[in-house]
Amino acid sequence: MKNMINWFEIPVKNFDRAKKFYETIMDWKINDGQFGGFRMGSFPMDEGKVSGAIVEGNSYEPSQVGTLVYLNCHPDLSVHLAKVEAAGGKIEMPKRQISPEIGFMAIITDTEGNRIALHSQQ
Repeated sequence: MKNMINWFEIPVKNFDRAKKFYETIMDWKINDGQFGGFRMGSFPMDEGKVSGAIVEGNSYEPSQVGTLVYLNCHPDLSVHLAKVEAAGGKIEMPKRQISPEIGFMAIITDTEGNRIALHSQQ
């Protein structure tokens, strides 16, 4: 087993708005497609690395409770955090150090109402 997690999906209600939000704050190109009746936008991925997607569909409901997904903002999450509010999101917890070994985190709410964490070593 390489990773404890191999895929995650972030539920969205307005796919285009969510896609613009994540492309803006993360500087990613999200690949858009239809999968089994759901609209899915895959985040970039490298072979053997964990990735995920935004997904719009009947059984996908954005939430402030439950699992917290940490997005990798290497090398410094401050760059991405600075774009959150202008892109329509909200900063719930500003950047703070977890520990010298683990690095830093911040918590945001995306345009869909999901609670998402950002992480970096700096």
